[in-house]
Amino acid sequence: MAIQLSDHFSYKRLLRFTLPSIGMMVFTSVYGVVDGLFVSNYVGKTAFAAVNLIMPFVMIFGGIGFMLGTGGSALVGKTLGERDQQKANRYFTQMVWVTLIAGVSTSVLGIAAMRPISIFLGADASMLEDCVLYGRITLGFGVTFMLQNLFQSFLIVAERPKLGLAVTVAAGVTNMLLDWLFVGVFQWGVAGAAVATGLSQCVGGIIPLVYFLVPNRSKLRLTKTKLEFMPILRACANGSSEMVSNVTASVVGMLYNFQLLHYAGQNGVAAYGVLMYVQFIFAAVFIGYSIGCAPVVSFHYGAGNHGELKSLLRKSLTLMGGLGLGMLLTAQLCAASLGQIFVGYDDQLLEMTVHAFRISALAFILSGFNIFSSSFFTALNNGAVSAAISFLRTFIFKLSAVLLLPLLLELDGIWWAEVVAEIAAAILSLAFLVGKRNKYHYF
Repeated sequence: MAIQLSDHFSYKRLLRFTLPSIGMMVFTSVYGVVDGLFVSNYVGKTAFAAVNLIMPFVMIFGGIGFMLGTGGSALVGKTLGERDQQKANRYFTQMVWVTLIAGVSTSVLGIAAMRPISIFLGADASMLEDCVLYGRITLGFGVTFMLQNLFQSFLIVAERPKLGLAVTVAAGVTNMLLDWLFVGVFQWGVAGAAVATGLSQCVGGIIPLVYFLVPNRSKLRLTKTKLEFMPILRACANGSSEMVSNVTASVVGMLYNFQLLHYAGQNGVAAYGVLMYVQFIFAAVFIGYSIGCAPVVSFHYGAGNHGELKSLLRKSLTLMGGLGLGMLLTAQLCAASLGQIFVGYDDQLLEMTVHAFRISALAFILSGFNIFSSSFFTALNNGAVSAAISFLRTFIFKLSAVLLLPLLLELDGIWWAEVVAEIAAAILSLAFLVGKRNKYHYF
């Protein structure tokens, strides 16, 4: 029997409902890593460093899709809980239209600004052209990138998480095969990796769009509507935490690269690139669970089911703690093997990468709690608290740590920055959960 948002969720039912979302995010992260894997092994560490240098800027644009997806899905999920199907479909359609408009406009601006941005980020003569080429091609597919991020949330609200997983797998397989063909066989370098990524995003963005355009049996469908200012503003404000998280993480990633260029040169940027890819795979489990659980929280909040909210929060925090401990142990055991896959051709770079990963992996024990806490408040339609957790966690705490710790620990201070930031964010998240308990009745 299909699981519905209105059900009571035991551990088993909760995991069954969120597993497709977890799989979707993990697979997205894995196929995102493939670009770096092929570039590093077939083109070299300079091209790999160039891709890692421009990647944070490119990821900012994808944050718009995440913002509209998470904020919009919380609004639509709450509206479904209030039993207003027609309004929910109108809101959903507006989110798609805004994403299309934003995708076209930001892609044009990003492509035009790519060269000066690359120079600003610190690209030297050996990396500049690869940065510009990779960035421009990737942003040429910006619309489908944003749509893919948008539909990851809305397919869950539509009670079609398995379709979301299937689409993500299809997109991932497309990217892997095309990376092998364009980079490994045709030797197109960073351009081949960028085209492979863009075409895979077409799969991830266009298939769900077609699904919602034609008659279907899900809770959502695209319909005729006009753009309404207030629902769009509410969705953007509520989803601002995801946008803030994406933008600030990208800005901090740029600062990491600045610091690493100063303390370790291209090797430092390349090592951080490996960390970024591998950490994204591990964090994808937390993000996928949070995305999958959020519509359930929104529905029961809209329906006034306080008992179910208490149960969802208790079970989710237990799962985040257990997963965090498991990931920490896995990371420590697999650090050398993971580093070997990416940079095994350079012993000095491999040693630096393994050492850095073993330190930064300590953050996994708390990052799941922080990611879920932010998502939980987004699902409750409290974008202000969610944005505060995300902004302080991904920007203020990490920015402060990566600026100050190297003064004491030099290069190791950069690797410890993630851990210190997560500790501070966990204290903040706990304070918000306790402070808002009477308003939402989840304790």
